[in-house]
Amino acid sequence: MESTIVMINLFGAVALLLFGLAQVKDGMTRAFGVRLRSGLALGTRGPFRSFFAGFVATVALQSSTATALMIASFVERNLVRARMAQIVLLGANVGTAVTAWLVATGIESISPLVILIGIVFYKSSSSTARQGLGSALVGIGLMLLSLHLLSLATEPMRQSPALGAFLTLLDGAWPVALAFSTVLAIISSSSLAVVVLIISLTAMGILSPALTVILVLGANLGGAVPPVIATLKAAASARRVTLGNLLVRGVGCLAVLPFAGQVAELLALLPLPATKLPVDVHLAFNLVVALVLWPLSGPLSKLMEKLVPEEKQPETGPKYLDDSALSNPVVALSGATREVLRVGDIIESMLIRTMRAFNDNNLAPLKDVGELERQVDALQQEVKIYLSRLGRQGITGESAARSIVIIDYAINLEHVGDIIEKGLQEQVRKKITNGLKFSDDGYKELANLFNLTIENLRIAQTIFVTRDEGLARQLVEVKVDVRRMEKQSSEKHLARLRDGRLDSLQTSSLHLDMLRDLKRVNAHLVSVAYPILDESGLLTESRLRSSAS
Repeated sequence: MESTIVMINLFGAVALLLFGLAQVKDGMTRAFGVRLRSGLALGTRGPFRSFFAGFVATVALQSSTATALMIASFVERNLVRARMAQIVLLGANVGTAVTAWLVATGIESISPLVILIGIVFYKSSSSTARQGLGSALVGIGLMLLSLHLLSLATEPMRQSPALGAFLTLLDGAWPVALAFSTVLAIISSSSLAVVVLIISLTAMGILSPALTVILVLGANLGGAVPPVIATLKAAASARRVTLGNLLVRGVGCLAVLPFAGQVAELLALLPLPATKLPVDVHLAFNLVVALVLWPLSGPLSKLMEKLVPEEKQPETGPKYLDDSALSNPVVALSGATREVLRVGDIIESMLIRTMRAFNDNNLAPLKDVGELERQVDALQQEVKIYLSRLGRQGITGESAARSIVIIDYAINLEHVGDIIEKGLQEQVRKKITNGLKFSDDGYKELANLFNLTIENLRIAQTIFVTRDEGLARQLVEVKVDVRRMEKQSSEKHLARLRDGRLDSLQTSSLHLDMLRDLKRVNAHLVSVAYPILDESGLLTESRLRSSAS
């Protein structure tokens, strides 16, 4: 019963410590979150500033993990160089050690006062910043209070035979002790919490100096793991930062591990209280690692680039919309034209995949059609935004007219993408899923219209770039052919229905829907020819002028 009470008190004190840490982090984020983030981003223009920024951010947030995740996100967005990010994390590690050293200075007696001041701050103002600061002060007070509770909770453990046997086992197996402390830090997501626990055990006099060193090393190693776990699905640039920090701590731990006894003896020669050995080791370890690795931050970044290569990402974003070109309308319009041609290429891929699924009676080609359509939506939106920004530059005349043509074609391609995804793809999917079979004549009619549609898209792409009047006339004339093909196929299909053809009866709605959608696709594609023919005076309000006119 007594051992159960001891464990409840111990775990309760540890839980209070972790809650206090979380409270400090949340409070400081509310009070200074934006300034901390901007300061961290702006404070990385040199190695000294980077180290200091990491140190300050970690002391403020009481979390090197939070600092690591912030700086990794900045690297991912190219706001911070990889080398500077590694130096930031060296500063963050020292910041954690300094925090532990300050917490262990014996000021836990003022915890009630700190909590009281924090509550006054929190209750006396509606300001988010002041409330955040009050919340952080309450968290600091709870952390200090947890130290006192940890001391009380571990006092009965001094005479425990089981604990003595366990610590003797660890003292004779340093790698096991390192692993044990590492796991504790990973579970608690805080090296500081584990170091504080080690302080309580050291104060009881039941840890040998060498084992204390080993346990502190494990806390450092485990503290570097949560950021790695949190960035597993992030971009390679972000993962390099957190993995680099883990590598640095891992190498440091392996270098010190064989000499733990000598390190303890060396620190014993200094005029430092023996009860504060854990925080002294913690601080000394991170300072030495920072001094050694600081000059090697460049090679470390290059090593991480080799260990974590850039993953090939699908080209979903714009490639040719250069913001610096907005001051030159000709160059900007050229980039927008190339981007819309990319959209047309994606549309062609969607059409070919849908036609292949239709021809082969296979769903596999349809797998990426939805993702391609989302790319089309995103790119045409980017083009419209880009050209609207160009329009605010005050372009006129031919440039303004060309901008409108580009936007119109992009919008028409986006409509085509919608028709393919929501119409043609679903119709082909229904045909395959339900095991439906078109009549031979019906299949040939649809296949011919598919092929003609793809050919018309290629002509439209050429017209969009060259503004060729002859091709524009040809495309408009083909629209009449498409309308005629659609009408004839519908009539033949109805004739087959009258003849009682079972295959035509089963696929009737699919056949007519696909004809209608392919005709709609062609209507959107032909729109690229109208501005060219209109400028040439070859277009009336309702139809193409005859060549004789």
